Amino acid sequence: MAGTTGEAVVAVSRRIGARAGEVFGILSDPGRHLDLDGSGMLRGCVRGGAVSGVGDVFVMRMHYERYGAYETNNHIVEYERDRRIGWETRPGRGHPDATAPVRAWGHRWIFDLLPDGAGATVVTETFDGSRMPEDRRTEVTEGRAWWQTQMAGTLERLAELCAAR
Repeated sequence: MAGTTGEAVVAVSRRIGARAGEVFGILSDPGRHLDLDGSGMLRGCVRGGAVSGVGDVFVMRMHYERYGAYETNNHIVEYERDRRIGWETRPGRGHPDATAPVRAWGHRWIFDLLPDGAGATVVTETFDGSRMPEDRRTEVTEGRAWWQTQMAGTLERLAELCAAR
């Protein structure tokens, strides 16, 4: 596992013993995200089956100590089957930022998959906060170690899910 950071970007990589298509199948199904969550913030999928391309939206139930229970609306912004999937998270029902006009957070979760020999894939999870308003970007840069730990946990759970298949 390796971790890298930029000003408002945090990335963690891990080699997983599964083909890219298997890994992508899990990542592209929001119903499986609760099984992956290394942060403990996810509570389940409200709406959305497996995503099939840019423009799809899925809604997740979340809980964060500062906000309590809320939902996020996740817009697929990057999609290359078996190689890359990314979504931009926006505040949903119950979140204090979900009032009119909706203030987009601008951050993205991206998973890059790089085949690595027969039956293995290097998966890089990236939290890209470079599009966030400056006052929000501080949360990413100051909490970098926390983000890396949570992301490493997600990749560990992903590896376990793939091994169980």
